[in-house]
Amino acid sequence: MAAALSFAFPVATPEIPPSLPDAVWRADQMGSYHASPVPSGYQALDRELPKGGWPPSVLIELLMAQPGIGELRLLAPTLARLTQAGKTVILLAPPHIPYAAALADLGIRLKQLILIEVDKAADRIWAIEQTLKSAGFGALLCWLPQARTDHLRRLQLAAAGGEGLTFVFRPLSAQEISSPAPLRIACQPAARGCISVELIKRRGPVHAAPLILPLTIPETLVRPLASRAANNTLADTPSYAVDRSSLAATAARRRATLPA
Repeated sequence: MAAALSFAFPVATPEIPPSLPDAVWRADQMGSYHASPVPSGYQALDRELPKGGWPPSVLIELLMAQPGIGELRLLAPTLARLTQAGKTVILLAPPHIPYAAALADLGIRLKQLILIEVDKAADRIWAIEQTLKSAGFGALLCWLPQARTDHLRRLQLAAAGGEGLTFVFRPLSAQEISSPAPLRIACQPAARGCISVELIKRRGPVHAAPLILPLTIPETLVRPLASRAANNTLADTPSYAVDRSSLAATAARRRATLPA
C-alpha cells in the first residue's frame, strides 16, 4: 500500500488594505497614524516609535518615579523643533516652574510657551480637554499624578480630534494599570546624565530592552555643576564622628540642673 504523502505549503500573510483605519494593524508590525510623526531627536528612539517619531493625535504617557528626572530635556529636541516652527507648546500643571534660561539654552523659543497652573485634579482634566479641542498648539505637556481610566479615555478621544502632540506625565506605578493611551513609556534616571526609556506599550511588537539616551545639559547649568563638582572635596564632607568628651560634659551639666 502506497504511503500517504503530505505537502507543506507556505501560508501567505494577508496584507492590511490601506483603506482601513490607522488603528488596524498586525501585532508583529508597527502601527501607523493618519498624521505625520514628529522626530524625537534620538535616532535609537525613532527606530522604535511607529513611523519613526512621536505620533500626533494620541495620548503619549511618560511614566516616571518622580518629576525632574530629565523629562523636559528628553522632549527638548521635539519642543525646540516645534517652537522654532512657530508652533505653541503648552505646559499644564507642572509640579515646578521650569527654568526659562535652561529651556532657551535647549533651543526652545520662550515666546511660544504657555504655562497653565491648575491645582484640582478635576480642573486639570477639564483644562486638558479644552486645550485638546484647540487645533492651534504643537504640543501639550500635562502632569496627571492622579487620573481614572475613564478620564484618560476622554482625553484620548479629545486628542484624536487634533494634530498636536499630547504628552501625559504619570507616576511609574501607573504602568500596572491598563490605559487607553496607544503609547506608554517608562522613564527612569540612568548614570552619567542619561535617561532610561522603556516602551511598555506601542502599536507594534513588544520592545525587548530599555534604551539609554543621553540628555543635553543646558549651558546655563554647566558652570554651576562644574563648580559644585570641583568644590565637592573630602573637607566639605560632613563628619559624623562623636565627640565623647563633649557629650560627657553636656550630660554632667544636665544632671546638675535636675532637682534632687
